[in-house]
Amino acid sequence: MVSEQILKSRTALRKELREARRALSAVQQEEAARGIAEQLHQLPLLKHARNIAGYLVNDGEVDLGPYIASQWQSTPSKQFALPVLHPVCKGHLLFLFYSSHTALVKNKYKIKEPALSCQNVLPTSQCDVILMPLVGFDIKGNRLGMGGGYYDRTLAFTQTKRHSRDQLCPKNPKLVGIAHDIQEVKSLPIAPWDVPLDAIVTPTRTLIFNNT
Repeated sequence: MVSEQILKSRTALRKELREARRALSAVQQEEAARGIAEQLHQLPLLKHARNIAGYLVNDGEVDLGPYIASQWQSTPSKQFALPVLHPVCKGHLLFLFYSSHTALVKNKYKIKEPALSCQNVLPTSQCDVILMPLVGFDIKGNRLGMGGGYYDRTLAFTQTKRHSRDQLCPKNPKLVGIAHDIQEVKSLPIAPWDVPLDAIVTPTRTLIFNNT
């Protein structure tokens, strides 16, 4: 059980870090997007990934647009997907395939997402890599999200499989956090439901965890 003090600490830290990234100028955001694209191009686990889940920029997050666009042009075999609020399982996400022609709608948080279509759903377990936006992170790979718990609930199955001895379990998607350098903190107060990351990528460096 997480103490009230830890929850308050996470809430205060989340507010501070969100304000910091929203305060970045347009030029700084463009530089960050280019830096992230360069780092991701060099990330080994993405080189052979076929199905990659990303996100559309919101609330001062690092924009994945330049990276995705470059991959569409250079490696058409890679398929991208975006998160969509699950219409049935409250608090969970679906991933839908995404291209430059995908129709987008705004969800209840005013975030753009692909229009719901069952035929375009990419099962989460079939994602090779999931690029996740972070609010905060530390050097140990702990992450802080927006507080809704959507990714943690959706990806909870990866924790069961990480500790399973059943060799028939399908391979987990690799989880890569994306953040600005200013979002790093010395130590994050963690909660038991936090899903650990395999890597964290900022515009200037890449941190690898879990022998990725």
